[in-house]
Amino acid sequence: MNTLDQIEVDITVELGSATMPIHHLLRMGRGAVIELDSSEKDPLKIYANNTLIANGEVKVEDGHLSVEITEKVMRIG
Repeated sequence: MNTLDQIEVDITVELGSATMPIHHLLRMGRGAVIELDSSEKDPLKIYANNTLIANGEVKVEDGHLSVEITEKVMRIG
């Protein structure tokens, strides 16, 4: 099992997404707001190496943010 300790996995947590023309993106400055396609009650999507593995939710404890896994995503095939 020591070998597994050396393997790195890229974890990404997605809050939501948005599609917009590049010229809107280029015009954005500090303080700009991008409206996402999800609400605060929607689960976060958790990816490992760009593969969806779980859903979760944001937790705030003592001023620190974390993500709690609420459901593992089963892959068929």
